[in-house]
Amino acid sequence: MMKRMIQIFACVCLAVVAFCVLANVRVIHAASSKIVWPNALSDKKVDCIIVLGARVYEDGTPCTVLKDRLDTGIDLYRAGVSDRLLLSGDHGKVDYDEVTAMKAYAMEQGVPEKDIFLDHAGFSTYETMYRAATIFGAQSCVVVTQRYHLSRAVYLANTMDMETYGVEADREPYQRIRYFEAREALARVKDVIFAVVRPEPTYLGAPISLDGDGRVTAQAPFAMPILAEGWGTND
Repeated sequence: MMKRMIQIFACVCLAVVAFCVLANVRVIHAASSKIVWPNALSDKKVDCIIVLGARVYEDGTPCTVLKDRLDTGIDLYRAGVSDRLLLSGDHGKVDYDEVTAMKAYAMEQGVPEKDIFLDHAGFSTYETMYRAATIFGAQSCVVVTQRYHLSRAVYLANTMDMETYGVEADREPYQRIRYFEAREALARVKDVIFAVVRPEPTYLGAPISLDGDGRVTAQAPFAMPILAEGWGTND
């Protein structure tokens, strides 16, 4: 009896490991052809450039990872890939606001406020892509984030029926990159499941047209604090 139970347990473990490996392979393979160099987008025009949030310090300064994402997104904006930046991150607590800090940084770099759209409820990569397609009505986009994260972001955007391209924001070595990569391997498994099950995000709200003025998104459209915990990452 004990031997049989051990065999069953071993089979279950192998099945779980196999599923995790296959999920990672699926995500990476599905996104690989859509990850491009910026110059490959010279003849493209998409609805928006999605910049994914990350940690913001108490004084409103973006962490290095986020700064590199913003700089890459702003460069694409200046190159004419899109005339809309969609900055998505965590604003689930009154005292933690990634997207307003991201907007301030973009404006300091000369991006007009009207061209900056804020997604205050981008609490995860899945929720960002769900809301980009459903709330903001994006049919095409360029996603900007670091290499370790980009395959999953592009994969999720594609599952939302957006024509999607991904651009790496890696501009320097990052601390804790091995931790981020390990965490990402698990997140890919979770989001392969989410892409099939399609749970609704934490918050939906009224549609917002990217053809309008980004200033309408300056304030969070929900009463805070809500259920998000202000984790400080869109990853």
